[in-house]
Amino acid sequence: MGDGVMVLVAAPIQYSSRDNERRYRADSELYYLTGMTEPGTVAVLVGGCEPELVLFVRERDEAAEVWSGSRLGPEAAAEEFEPDRCCALAELNDELPALLQRGDRIYYRLGGGGPVEPLVLGALAHARARGSRTGSGPRGVVDPGEILDDLRLRKDAHELEQLRQAAEVTLLGHRAGAAAIGPGVGEWVVESAVESTFRAAGATGPGFPTIVGSGRNACVLHYVDNRDVIGRDALVLIDAGAACGLYSADVTRTYPACGRFEGPALDVYEIVRAALAAAVGAVLPGATVADVHGAATRTLVRGLVDLGVLNGDVDTLIEEEAHKPFYPHQTSHWLGLDLHDPGDYACRGTSRTLETGMVLTAEPGLYFRGGTSDRAAAYEHIGVRIEDDILVTEDGCEVLTEGLPTDARDVESLVGGGSWVRPLP
Repeated sequence: MGDGVMVLVAAPIQYSSRDNERRYRADSELYYLTGMTEPGTVAVLVGGCEPELVLFVRERDEAAEVWSGSRLGPEAAAEEFEPDRCCALAELNDELPALLQRGDRIYYRLGGGGPVEPLVLGALAHARARGSRTGSGPRGVVDPGEILDDLRLRKDAHELEQLRQAAEVTLLGHRAGAAAIGPGVGEWVVESAVESTFRAAGATGPGFPTIVGSGRNACVLHYVDNRDVIGRDALVLIDAGAACGLYSADVTRTYPACGRFEGPALDVYEIVRAALAAAVGAVLPGATVADVHGAATRTLVRGLVDLGVLNGDVDTLIEEEAHKPFYPHQTSHWLGLDLHDPGDYACRGTSRTLETGMVLTAEPGLYFRGGTSDRAAAYEHIGVRIEDDILVTEDGCEVLTEGLPTDARDVESLVGGGSWVRPLP
């Protein structure tokens, strides 16, 4: 930060209708630096030769706490989180301007509104008007991600513990969801099996909306309606992740509704599985994000040629992006406090180098939505994605989610047999 001042603000309370509060989810950056998860919190980190952390928190309010639960208040927050100072949120207007004037720049994310933004803009205006005489005061605003994104890319021991726990619970949810799958079962029934298992196993819930897409729905990348009934010959794609301690896993598996991969569905599945193995094999320190994507893409394109869906030289087809109708997304994203954790995937036009402690997904897939080409007609409405979460280690990688099988026959053994409610005839 140098002589900068960073201001982080709690996520706003959201409402589903009028005064019905949604379940609160803390701001990731605020939590990352302070551990605070309470609404209304403002954290100010002052750099320079006299660094200081100042927290502003809501005061106790007996009437409000009857409706929304207890608040820490400044005294309890000071004892639990040990900032240099802890003030009541009501003091923000009086205290924050002086703190901001101590920095030569302000790390703050503009556009969020609330009580902080006018104070930040006021500090800039004050410095422009009077700072030239003394050479003091902030002269610009910088996104906190300029510092925090790279820090959050490399996970520490606590973060890895949370991610391992999230992965373990996620695999339990997947097994429950797979057990609920069967012809005639509602996608929503499978969703319920997954998410109730998350909660029963100690997670705060899903880290993102669970995807249960059967048949053609498996070809919709962010399908979350989960409202159709599973057909007998359908493949069922489950993309789900449990959240533990605000950290989320992210796992996808594709299951045969009838309990058996057969014909074209098996052919596509094996290609995607081989692409996942190629992607995982490319994850090691010194490799790049592009290396991981390239390994998966090459395997998928070679598979599409073998199926007769594409025709030509593999390198030329990749260069021409002939695979895009069947594989339109990237292979990886960062994973951590956010499902798509922050951090650039390229720096100055060069793909980012992987380092020990980074966690990313590998999620190759093939999707045959129909209407793309006559050669692909035999695979219409087949959608397959397989996704694991991967930690970059000193000598390679560790697949955090390897406890859930990807072998076709092992996946088949997970399907059906659950005690979940079947829809009425």
